[in-house]
Amino acid sequence: MSAVREGLPDGRYGRSADERADRKLKIVGSVLGAGLLALVGWFGYDYIAGQRISAEVIKFDVSAADRVQVHLEVRKDAAAKGSCTLRALAEDGSEVGHKDVRFDRAEERIDQVVTVRVTTKATSAELLGCTAD
Repeated sequence: MSAVREGLPDGRYGRSADERADRKLKIVGSVLGAGLLALVGWFGYDYIAGQRISAEVIKFDVSAADRVQVHLEVRKDAAAKGSCTLRALAEDGSEVGHKDVRFDRAEERIDQVVTVRVTTKATSAELLGCTAD
């Protein structure tokens, strides 16, 4: 397209202001897009790498006045070792029992029933969290 722009020869007086602005916008957009993509990738990697051990309380059973049976399902890397913390709660919400459970077996999924001893009758049990060593 060798059309004459506003009566001037094409290419004789350099780029128009619109062409320069378009080029700058493309460069800025590319840099910001690449930065955003890198940031999302970093957050994703950090989230996945930080999730080496996770667990879930499948069910609990207040089997006696002095203990609670907790069925815990743990998912982890096969090589990961760590522990999960459970607690038993009374009807008023106060903590009546507490137990740290170690997981050192080289398995990715562990189902285990854990007994938490309590000082008074418990009405529920909950998982506080898990940490990797």
